[in-house]
Amino acid sequence: MDLTRRDVLAFRARAQQLGRDAGSLEDTAVLDLGVQDTGTDGAAWALALRGLPDPPADELVLLWTLRGAPHAYRRADVGGVAAATAPFSDADAAKRMFDAARPLKAAGTPALAGLDTVAARMREIVDRPTVKGELSTRLTAVLEEPYLRNCVPCGAVHAYEQPFRLAALRAGLELEPGTSPPVLRPIPGFAPAGTAPEHLDVVRGYLRLLGPATPAHVAGYVDAPLKEVKAHWPTDAVEVRVDGERRWVLAEDADRLTGEAPGGTLLLGSHDLFLQARDRATIVPDAARAKELWRIIGRPGAVLADGDVVGSWRARKAGTSLDLTMEPFGPLPSRLRAAVEAQAERLADHRGLTLRSLSTGD
Repeated sequence: MDLTRRDVLAFRARAQQLGRDAGSLEDTAVLDLGVQDTGTDGAAWALALRGLPDPPADELVLLWTLRGAPHAYRRADVGGVAAATAPFSDADAAKRMFDAARPLKAAGTPALAGLDTVAARMREIVDRPTVKGELSTRLTAVLEEPYLRNCVPCGAVHAYEQPFRLAALRAGLELEPGTSPPVLRPIPGFAPAGTAPEHLDVVRGYLRLLGPATPAHVAGYVDAPLKEVKAHWPTDAVEVRVDGERRWVLAEDADRLTGEAPGGTLLLGSHDLFLQARDRATIVPDAARAKELWRIIGRPGAVLADGDVVGSWRARKAGTSLDLTMEPFGPLPSRLRAAVEAQAERLADHRGLTLRSLSTGD
């Protein structure tokens, strides 16, 4: 099957239920892979764009998982999430740890064992809601040298950041929503599953929500070695071609690859799952625009119109008001400007503010 870029984006928008009128926690597909909670609007806005504007707070759980980033999941899935997002092997754990893996290797400590050591100490320390800084200080006091780094920016010695984050769920700890700096607390009744349920499998989840894709795309998203992703590649993945490139999708989705994108305009948050796909040139072919959209620091959000990214946006709070600026990627028809303004009103309301102005760079 030969597909175009627009086919791929339309499939993803449908699979991710973007623009859906209403839904439930159980049938919200992106919660299988996790909804990244980064930025002012984070997971709450991403869920609102998928028909879930006011999910029951006690039925969601916020966890440090893939790439050490905070993600929202169904609380009922927490044990399975722990299994699904755990490193596949020592080599995988070492890659996800970045520079923290070197001193462990030099000390003869396997990476997974190192994570378990950090998790055990964290579990002993956190018996109540604990601010990250306090936990870090107490953790540093009970860890040995291979687990600690001399942090120049902080001017202090403390645990490496990635093992700290990756070990939190292994320790049975969740993040308290809305806290900055983060507050960690024990997950009631936490028990990791022995194996990941199929609907939480991260490789299948990527193909289901961000496919068609290659193993390299999935490896980049999970932060795992390519070899590990290939070893865990679904046996029911089928090959397709996207503008001549070999990619794969789950067999159950093969008949749903063509079709119209959901209509309408949405303001995607800077770390919305739609923008997390590792084939960025498919999402935004123009290299200069892509560089701006995926800045390392201070990313803007993206304007999605009829399944395609047509611009970026930023919002600034001024008292009880919100000012939104859109940078269109091309001519801005009056119909699209009106749609962006309507979504800016929606965003302001979501934040409990009033839209004061909309600038579109024209």
